[in-house]
Amino acid sequence: MAWSSCRSPREAFEVVVKTHMKDAYFIALGLVGNREDALELSQEAFYRAYKHFDQLNSQEKFFPWFYQILRNLCFSHLRKRRLRRAESLDEMGGEPMPSGPADVFDPEMVAERNESKDRVWRAISRLDEKHREVIVLRHFRCLSYDEMARVLFCNRGTVTSRLYYARKRLKEILEGSPDMDAGPDDDRTEPWKGGQRP
Repeated sequence: MAWSSCRSPREAFEVVVKTHMKDAYFIALGLVGNREDALELSQEAFYRAYKHFDQLNSQEKFFPWFYQILRNLCFSHLRKRRLRRAESLDEMGGEPMPSGPADVFDPEMVAERNESKDRVWRAISRLDEKHREVIVLRHFRCLSYDEMARVLFCNRGTVTSRLYYARKRLKEILEGSPDMDAGPDDDRTEPWKGGQRP
């Protein structure tokens, strides 16, 4: 359904929410690694987008604009989470805490879930923000390299480089082989299939 056929901005916004709601959730999940946080952050992003929705004049511009809202919320959440962990470490006298989503390291929870998917989520959670981001956009949102470049405000070469190192690092984590190497768009470096290659 196109915006032009909508009778009001509210109706037009309902259209884009239905179109992007699932993608927003999985992007947030890929960035923060926690289902409840991902749901809350994606909903907050839509709420903030609605408050400024009248600034948009094109349906095609919505996702790049919305993505910036969502990523800023997710990265802010991650920074606050790291700060809370650092404060907890101080209170505990420097005892190490597991990184990544809290429930991933609960043995009973891990046993109840698919082991392969769990390993992928843990591996993604260990990437830094810029490499985690390209993995999420490529494999969860299935964006092309050019689309990713527009969303991330960088050139295609930067996207290609980040994705290469992100896939390489994922392979190292998943297979436990730090010296493993592969080309920047070699399917063997992908822990799962997602979207069409450019």
